[in-house]
Amino acid sequence: MIKSLFPLLVSVSCLTLPGCQQPQSAASKPEPEGAASAEAAQTGAATEAAARSAVAAYVRQQPNAALFQLDSARFMNLDTLWQVMVPRTDWAKRMPNAAAFEVSKKTGRVTTLMVK
Repeated sequence: MIKSLFPLLVSVSCLTLPGCQQPQSAASKPEPEGAASAEAAQTGAATEAAARSAVAAYVRQQPNAALFQLDSARFMNLDTLWQVMVPRTDWAKRMPNAAAFEVSKKTGRVTTLMVK
């Protein structure tokens, strides 16, 4: 009796174990957080307007996006990237009072910088 139930138990346990399940297709996987918009990644950010839209897309993905004042962002044109300072409402009475980002002109990739 036990020998006849063994294949059934193995198949049922294999369905419930994560190692036995079929892997998900790439289309069903969610996008990673913090990824720049696909448009910016394809075209880069050669202009200030493109850098502004790349930073806006990046900030929208953050859990505290409402704290950033994108309309008051300051842009500095460096050789191969844009450096962006975005004021934050929760940092109003302290220094530094803005978050810093870099936007690659070639790829449009946004990275967060440390501010002293």
